[in-house]
Amino acid sequence: MAYDYALVHLKFTIPLALFLTAIAYPILHRTHFLQITSLVVLSFVATLPWDSYLIRNKIWSYPPDTIIGPRLYGIPMEELFFFVIQTYITSLFYIILSKPLFHPLYLQNQRNPPRWIARGKLIGQGILIALTLYGAHLVRAGGPGTYLGLIMAWAFPFALLTFTVAGRFILSLPLPSTALPVLLPTIYLWLVDELALGRGTWAIESGTKLGFCLFGVLEIEEATFFLATNLLIVFGLAVFDQYLAVIFAFPHLFPTVPRSPTPLMLVESRLLDKSQYDLERIAGLSDAVLRLRRKSRSFYLANSLFTGRLRIDLILLYSFCRLADDLVDDSQSRAEVRSWTAKLNKFLDLHYKSDPKAKPDMDLYITEAFPPSAKSALKYLPVAILPAEPLYQLIEGFEMDSQFDDYGKPSSSDKVFPITNEERLNRYGQCVAGTVGELCVALIIEHCEPDMPAATKQKLRAASRQMGVALQYVNIARDIVVDAEMGRVYLPTTWLKEAGLTPEDVVARPSGPVIEKLRRRLLTEAFKLYAEARPEMDAIPSEARGPMIGAVETYMEIGRVLREKDEFTLRKGKATVPAWRRLRTVLAAIYTK
Repeated sequence: MAYDYALVHLKFTIPLALFLTAIAYPILHRTHFLQITSLVVLSFVATLPWDSYLIRNKIWSYPPDTIIGPRLYGIPMEELFFFVIQTYITSLFYIILSKPLFHPLYLQNQRNPPRWIARGKLIGQGILIALTLYGAHLVRAGGPGTYLGLIMAWAFPFALLTFTVAGRFILSLPLPSTALPVLLPTIYLWLVDELALGRGTWAIESGTKLGFCLFGVLEIEEATFFLATNLLIVFGLAVFDQYLAVIFAFPHLFPTVPRSPTPLMLVESRLLDKSQYDLERIAGLSDAVLRLRRKSRSFYLANSLFTGRLRIDLILLYSFCRLADDLVDDSQSRAEVRSWTAKLNKFLDLHYKSDPKAKPDMDLYITEAFPPSAKSALKYLPVAILPAEPLYQLIEGFEMDSQFDDYGKPSSSDKVFPITNEERLNRYGQCVAGTVGELCVALIIEHCEPDMPAATKQKLRAASRQMGVALQYVNIARDIVVDAEMGRVYLPTTWLKEAGLTPEDVVARPSGPVIEKLRRRLLTEAFKLYAEARPEMDAIPSEARGPMIGAVETYMEIGRVLREKDEFTLRKGKATVPAWRRLRTVLAAIYTK
């Protein structure tokens, strides 16, 4: 009994697996464990008879003084563990590199794909068929090409099967998200394999190999084996992602989805006719993602930490909020603002206050009342699982913002400053930010823990609303100069009066010791609200807690920077938070979820 092969795992494969696990931990969801476990089982079952055949026919061997001893069908336990650990490592590479992707968008090419994708799939299938046939030829011929032939004749039929099932989807994905998870673990395992062969941990019989070495070092057969098997793993994960995307993206096909889709649901999604795919909804999701990228890059990146239908609904919620804000901001008069807010309120009325027996024609109303660019944001808002009151209050907040604008009036005496006192400030924060926090938490509860006790739900929604106000106060404190340049002052007029100022004074000169004192007063209020609400947020379900708290803490870090102004500077009125500090804050939140 010896430990050479076991040491290969202890020195090379297990440390890498642990390192990748530590990196992936914050983004791993139970769905990922389903993917990995399924692939580990499939890999083990598919490789076991093939590997046993190679050993029994003396194509490769393991010297007795390099292994511990126990075998299954002639395969050492260390080799059996290699089936598992390689699949796990490559799966984590794939999950980490593909996490930012929003997979439902890549379903667009399932019907009427671009010509290059249709041709690419046919070419790929042709290459895999040719490699399979060539492998069979080498096996039949025997001699030095036997081992390479056995690898090709065994691996490439599986690759052909998965590529036939999901080729269009795989080709639609960005190349780095599929190529790198194949190449990175392959190169690493090439190095490990060369070290093991050099030490004699395992050996390939000379009569069954070509004797050609890649880069003059690595046996071509071993290089092909790791490349082919990692290709199989990545293709298998992509198949999972395609059918998970179908389950999550189409509520009309899968009205309810558990926290982790069942294997039966995956089978059902595979058997669906692609003509049932709602590609108009996919186009709507694409519009929402584009709006998100354009308007809030940070929220777009934060959103990638969520998964499944929750991630979709959060994107659709943001798209609606952004659209409503843009309609009001782009208005040219208060009359136009009132027109848009009236239409938005009627849109909500049709959903929440209409007679259920007389279902309104929402598509017709949206088409008649709003520009074409607004259709998807309105049509796909998940109103069925969103509370009504915060949505109405959100529109009220947009109306409050519009009161600042003079719309070209010649006299400054017409200028309105609606934040007259602390109560109005709090109401404004409730409307424009508290509502968003409450709506996000409502979606999280619905998707992650719908059976949460009613009292806990109520507490959590109240805390999220209060936290939203705290974040808005930080935002106001940061943007005093920027807001003043737009003629807006969100500091309460009563506070200004106590300091001997008017809103017009702040617009004219939005900096100085007095303004700094008011900024700190506002930050004190923000951190008071934060301290009250933060403990309640620990009740957020675990799979969403890290991203939510990370977003909150990152924003509150701006407030901390503003309070440490001696150390950190303001750039155009905005706090500059060092990248290392932002990263530390996010990691602390997501690793302690």
